[in-house]
Amino acid sequence: MNWGQSTMNVFLYLLLGLIAGSLSGLIGIGGAIIIIPSLVLLFGMSQHAAQGTTLALMVPPIGLLAAWTYYKQGFVDFKIAGLICLGFFFGGLAGAKFATDIPDDILRKIFGVILLASSLKMIFYK
Repeated sequence: MNWGQSTMNVFLYLLLGLIAGSLSGLIGIGGAIIIIPSLVLLFGMSQHAAQGTTLALMVPPIGLLAAWTYYKQGFVDFKIAGLICLGFFFGGLAGAKFATDIPDDILRKIFGVILLASSLKMIFYK
Protein backbone atom coordinates (compact mmCIF):
# COMPACT_ATOMS: atom_id res chain seq x y z
CA MET A 1 0.00 0.00 0.00
CA ASN A 2 1.42 3.39 -0.92
CA TRP A 3 1.36 6.45 1.33
CA GLY A 4 -1.71 7.98 -0.37
CA GLN A 5 -3.76 4.85 0.18
CA SER A 6 -2.66 4.50 3.79
CA THR A 7 -3.38 8.18 4.48
CA MET A 8 -6.85 7.74 3.00
CA ASN A 9 -7.43 4.62 5.11
CA VAL A 10 -6.34 6.46 8.25
CA PHE A 11 -8.84 9.19 7.41
CA LEU A 12 -11.60 6.65 6.68
CA TYR A 13 -10.97 4.73 9.91
CA LEU A 14 -11.07 7.98 11.88
CA LEU A 15 -14.28 8.95 10.09
CA LEU A 16 -15.82 5.56 10.88
CA GLY A 17 -14.87 6.03 14.53
CA LEU A 18 -16.36 9.52 14.55
CA ILE A 19 -19.63 8.30 13.01
CA ALA A 20 -19.86 5.27 15.31
CA GLY A 21 -18.97 7.39 18.35
CA SER A 22 -21.56 10.00 17.44
CA LEU A 23 -24.26 7.37 17.00
CA SER A 24 -23.16 5.67 20.20
CA GLY A 25 -23.54 8.89 22.14
CA LEU A 26 -26.82 9.69 20.41
CA ILE A 27 -28.65 6.37 20.58
CA GLY A 28 -26.30 3.91 22.30
CA ILE A 29 -25.08 1.94 19.26
CA GLY A 30 -21.71 1.71 17.62
CA GLY A 31 -19.46 -1.34 17.67
CA ALA A 32 -21.68 -4.16 16.54
CA ILE A 33 -24.11 -2.24 14.39
CA ILE A 34 -21.86 0.32 12.72
CA ILE A 35 -18.20 -0.68 12.97
CA ILE A 36 -18.34 -4.42 12.25
CA PRO A 37 -20.47 -4.19 9.08
CA SER A 38 -18.36 -1.24 7.89
CA LEU A 39 -15.11 -3.14 8.36
CA VAL A 40 -16.51 -6.15 6.48
CA LEU A 41 -18.40 -4.39 3.69
CA LEU A 42 -16.34 -1.24 3.13
CA PHE A 43 -12.85 -2.30 4.18
CA GLY A 44 -12.96 -5.97 3.12
CA MET A 45 -12.11 -7.46 6.51
CA SER A 46 -13.19 -10.96 7.36
CA GLN A 47 -16.01 -11.25 9.90
CA HIS A 48 -13.53 -12.66 12.43
CA ALA A 49 -11.09 -9.77 11.94
CA ALA A 50 -13.87 -7.18 12.15
CA GLN A 51 -15.24 -8.64 15.37
CA GLY A 52 -11.79 -9.00 16.91
CA THR A 53 -10.80 -5.47 15.92
CA THR A 54 -14.02 -4.04 17.35
CA LEU A 55 -13.55 -5.93 20.62
CA ALA A 56 -9.98 -4.60 20.81
CA LEU A 57 -11.11 -1.00 20.43
CA MET A 58 -13.59 -1.46 23.29
CA VAL A 59 -10.77 -2.29 25.74
CA PRO A 60 -9.92 1.32 26.56
CA PRO A 61 -12.74 3.36 28.09
CA ILE A 62 -13.97 4.68 24.73
CA GLY A 63 -17.44 5.45 26.02
CA LEU A 64 -16.21 7.31 29.09
CA LEU A 65 -17.10 10.83 27.94
CA ALA A 66 -20.47 9.77 26.54
CA ALA A 67 -21.27 7.84 29.72
CA TRP A 68 -20.20 10.83 31.83
CA THR A 69 -22.60 13.05 29.88
CA TYR A 70 -25.46 10.62 30.52
CA TYR A 71 -24.42 10.27 34.19
CA LYS A 72 -24.59 14.04 34.73
CA GLN A 73 -28.21 13.90 33.54
CA GLY A 74 -29.04 11.00 35.89
CA PHE A 75 -29.24 8.32 33.20
CA VAL A 76 -26.60 5.84 34.43
CA ASP A 77 -27.18 2.98 36.88
CA PHE A 78 -23.70 1.85 37.95
CA LYS A 79 -24.98 -1.27 39.74
CA ILE A 80 -26.64 -2.57 36.58
CA ALA A 81 -23.67 -1.50 34.43
CA GLY A 82 -21.26 -3.29 36.78
CA LEU A 83 -23.25 -6.52 36.73
CA ILE A 84 -23.54 -6.48 32.94
CA CYS A 85 -19.82 -5.67 32.69
CA LEU A 86 -18.95 -8.66 34.86
CA GLY A 87 -21.10 -10.95 32.74
CA PHE A 88 -19.73 -9.40 29.54
CA PHE A 89 -16.17 -9.99 30.76
CA PHE A 90 -16.65 -13.75 31.07
CA GLY A 91 -19.24 -14.07 28.30
CA GLY A 92 -16.91 -12.30 25.89
CA LEU A 93 -14.22 -14.88 26.54
CA ALA A 94 -16.62 -17.79 26.02
CA GLY A 95 -18.13 -16.22 22.89
CA ALA A 96 -14.74 -15.43 21.38
CA LYS A 97 -13.51 -18.99 21.92
CA PHE A 98 -16.65 -20.31 20.22
CA ALA A 99 -16.64 -17.76 17.37
CA THR A 100 -13.04 -18.37 16.35
CA ASP A 101 -13.94 -21.99 15.53
CA ILE A 102 -16.90 -21.06 13.28
CA PRO A 103 -16.31 -20.57 9.54
CA ASP A 104 -16.36 -16.90 8.49
CA ASP A 105 -19.42 -17.18 6.24
CA ILE A 106 -21.47 -18.88 8.98
CA LEU A 107 -20.36 -16.31 11.56
CA ARG A 108 -21.37 -13.46 9.22
CA LYS A 109 -24.83 -15.04 8.77
CA ILE A 110 -25.29 -15.48 12.53
CA PHE A 111 -24.32 -11.84 13.00
CA GLY A 112 -26.79 -10.73 10.32
CA VAL A 113 -29.66 -12.75 11.78
CA ILE A 114 -29.09 -11.25 15.23
CA LEU A 115 -29.01 -7.72 13.77
CA LEU A 116 -32.19 -8.42 11.81
CA ALA A 117 -34.01 -9.91 14.79
CA SER A 118 -32.94 -6.99 16.98
CA SER A 119 -34.08 -4.50 14.34
CA LEU A 120 -37.48 -6.11 13.95
CA LYS A 121 -37.97 -6.24 17.71
CA MET A 122 -37.09 -2.54 18.04
CA ILE A 123 -39.36 -1.52 15.15
CA PHE A 124 -42.39 -3.51 16.27
CA TYR A 125 -41.92 -3.33 20.07
CA LYS A 126 -44.92 -1.92 21.89
